[in-house]
Amino acid sequence: MSPRVFTALAAAIVFATCSRHDAPHDASASVSAEPAMSGTPMVVTDTIVTTTFDAAGVADPVQEATMSTKLMGAVTAVHVTAGQMVRVGQPLVEIDARDLTAKAAQVAASVADAEAMQREAATQAARFTALYQDSAATRAQYDAALTGLARADAGLRAARASVGELESVRSYATVRAPFSGMITMRTADVGSFAAPGAPLVTIQDISSLRLSASIPAEVARTLHRGSALLVQVDGDSGRATVEGVMPTRSGGLFIVNARLINTSNRYRAGSVVTLHVPMGTRAAIVVPHNALVREGDLVGVIVRQNGLDARRWVRIGMQTVTHVEIVSGLRVGETIVRPAAAPSPAQGGI
Repeated sequence: MSPRVFTALAAAIVFATCSRHDAPHDASASVSAEPAMSGTPMVVTDTIVTTTFDAAGVADPVQEATMSTKLMGAVTAVHVTAGQMVRVGQPLVEIDARDLTAKAAQVAASVADAEAMQREAATQAARFTALYQDSAATRAQYDAALTGLARADAGLRAARASVGELESVRSYATVRAPFSGMITMRTADVGSFAAPGAPLVTIQDISSLRLSASIPAEVARTLHRGSALLVQVDGDSGRATVEGVMPTRSGGLFIVNARLINTSNRYRAGSVVTLHVPMGTRAAIVVPHNALVREGDLVGVIVRQNGLDARRWVRIGMQTVTHVEIVSGLRVGETIVRPAAAPSPAQGGI
């Protein structure tokens, strides 16, 4: 990766003037002059732009989960498809759990039996306590009654715990979204067999993305947690916040992680990203996108001299949403014309 340049621009073309650009333009790059056309004249000035190191990386979801079940059975319903947005708690897949329904009746009967035994043991314990206090029962009889009550209490607790365990297992019959996000993969279909741990669906929370890229040590030193970075995600521009910079086992290389808020789902996980790490500033010529004229692969501007307008082809560099850098073909102090019927600014990235 090598340093490149991006422009941090305001909406207007007129900025503080710095040192002049003296690179001459090729006269042959202009077409014949014509009478002045209607449009907005602009005097070309220098603009302070930021020099950056561009680090290529990838966008990953901050949260991702592959959903499975602890049950073994047939899939009875699949409520989602790949690419669908879901809410937290929304049912995704249902597993056949009819055998658990039969077991629920058995567990309920066990609880009823344990409750009856506990009531009987409590009655016996109360009876022998009174008899023992009146010296009408032996100590052994009294202790046996208390032991019977303790066993009955334990049996009732175990029976009730079985109910909770069964309900927990039954909850696995419906696989629900652990968080709001997008279904990125579906491997379950109605009638297919679900085994414990086998993947059914994968969900990603893309409301924010983690952008990761490798950078050299000299670039890593300029970053800290909370630093703001301009980024490109598949050519679409955005602004991310540095989460951290970690060293790698590769000598001299670091990994920078940045968080990109994506509540509108504008960006996609897995996209190629470019992180623009600011390294300094320099002077450059920039013009609005709608001041450019295009003919095939050629890009030019309308230059006004002595009341006449001439089209001049130029070489462009880095771009923002509204402006573009002119690398060669235009000098500070010249006047260009933004055509009255200019197209709306191109939606380029930084």
